[in-house]
Amino acid sequence: MAVTQSLVLNATYEPLCVVSSRRALMLLLDDKAELLHRTDGVFRSERVALAEPSVVRLRHYVKVPYQARVALNRRAVFARDGHRCQYCGAAAENIDHVIPRSRGGAHAWDNVVASCRPCNARKRDHMLEDSGMKLRRPPSVPRQRTFILVASGRIRSEWEAYLGQSTLSA
Repeated sequence: MAVTQSLVLNATYEPLCVVSSRRALMLLLDDKAELLHRTDGVFRSERVALAEPSVVRLRHYVKVPYQARVALNRRAVFARDGHRCQYCGAAAENIDHVIPRSRGGAHAWDNVVASCRPCNARKRDHMLEDSGMKLRRPPSVPRQRTFILVASGRIRSEWEAYLGQSTLSA
């Protein structure tokens, strides 16, 4: 069986993390979680067959001491921007600093966007207004949904109800 992933929800139905389906199954077997959604997969042993979990909810509330922040990296920026260039809408291949680092721009969520090679080359180290280019939407710190997307590589349809209808960016 291929390694798949499961969404883990707190007792209050808030998304906590993404774990392997095997780990989610262990939470179920230890009676630490309840099964909310399953996949078509099955875990088999000599005497038993168990449904592969897709979404599990912890039976007891877990206090998260701080809001998890998404690390700033290419994969996360591409996930936030939908793998599209924020200047023209083409497939993104690079990341671009809106205010170039050579001009004092920070390497921060609100200054980094996904871009295609032609737009990145066209903008170079110019300020946005000097380049004559416009952003499709301003860059921002991603919401938790992006964290789930980055961790799992994709969002399963049965996870949508628990992740909300909001967009990926704030």
